[in-house]
Amino acid sequence: MSLYSRIFLFRMTHIGNIPHILEYGITHSGSVNANAEYRPIGDTSIIRKRCDFELTNGLYLSDCIPFYFWGRMPMLYVIQNGGNHVDMVKPEEIVYCVCSLKRILELGVNFMFTDGHALAKGLTKLYLRGEVERINEVLDWEAIRIKYWKTDHDLDLKRRKEAEFLCLGDIPVNFVNGFVVYDNGAFDKLKGMGVPEHKVRVKRDFYF
Repeated sequence: MSLYSRIFLFRMTHIGNIPHILEYGITHSGSVNANAEYRPIGDTSIIRKRCDFELTNGLYLSDCIPFYFWGRMPMLYVIQNGGNHVDMVKPEEIVYCVCSLKRILELGVNFMFTDGHALAKGLTKLYLRGEVERINEVLDWEAIRIKYWKTDHDLDLKRRKEAEFLCLGDIPVNFVNGFVVYDNGAFDKLKGMGVPEHKVRVKRDFYF
């Protein structure tokens, strides 16, 4: 089995965006197939910062489709609880679109990845597609998969946990391995939208 087939990428989205994804795939904001009725989730102030954040290769974070390398990230906690520029979203309305790195490589789309939160300038390092063979070397998988990230012994833990995979092109739906949802109600909604049952998993431990 390929090393890359065991590395999964998790893109959080509102369940209301799933019909568009099923038709056009996961699209970036500048795509000709971009969702005109896209329902955003997350911190609007951070979204604005990403639009203005220039990467070391001259691109902007907003040019990319961001993924995490695991579920239950700090931003999800903020989204589920709301407040301070963030509208609360119920967990049953949040869906993970899951892709494997192997399939992204097969797609041939360009990408980058970071060893921590992409906005942590001066701390987080950016890696290009040509450096993908270093991915297990530079990512802190223990930090990425840890359940709790607040500790007085490692103040950098949260940054490393939020390592990002940044895709520079649309991802057709047939390159999406599957979807993760919070409960059976969300499972049934995705089935009703046309998602094959075997492509949906209920994983409450990926939520708060």
